[in-house]
Amino acid sequence: MEIILLERVEKLGQMGDIVTVKDGFARNYLLPQKKALRANESNRKSFETKRVDLEAQNLTQKTEAEAVAEKMDGVYCSLIRQASEGGQLYGSVSARDIAEAATAAGFAITRNQVQLDRAIKMLGTHPIRVQLHAEVSVMININTARTEEEAETQQAADEKGETTDVAAATADDVAEVQVEEIFEDGAVADAEAALQDDDAAEEVAEAPAEEAEEQA
Repeated sequence: MEIILLERVEKLGQMGDIVTVKDGFARNYLLPQKKALRANESNRKSFETKRVDLEAQNLTQKTEAEAVAEKMDGVYCSLIRQASEGGQLYGSVSARDIAEAATAAGFAITRNQVQLDRAIKMLGTHPIRVQLHAEVSVMININTARTEEEAETQQAADEKGETTDVAAATADDVAEVQVEEIFEDGAVADAEAALQDDDAAEEVAEAPAEEAEEQA
């Protein structure tokens, strides 16, 4: 299908370009999103009549998007989720979840503006591109964590260029909790001392036995 682009579309062209695309792509995306018109004679004449206004409108929208991008660039949006000890989420984070998190942080966007190749399924910070305008995009950070405290730790590490080993940290926490649950205060030290006493007693008992064997 031949279409007239009403705005810049990545990998297709600029506003006013007449390009040929697959019918399904035009019907399911470009036409419903008002990014293009069918390139028939009537629409060509209509576009040329409105071209100046459309270009002015596009410039205004681009300027507004650039202003938002300056404030939004690099922002962290936290999503609290349940996850396994290894850091795998119970469920996943979708484009809709990201849009809602960004909106809650003060940046109103829709899920269609979130450029997400695949759903997020692990804890941690994830850089995500948001298309604010046909010619303006911005990177934000989606911070998936089990608690607000964990989110703060992950963000601090990410800002320093460090990585957080969620699985290792969790394993250490679990082991520590298990020890505390099994033993009372001071019991661990007592148990270790008892084991050392048992080892010493075994060594003393074995020594006379070895001497008796040598004399025999």
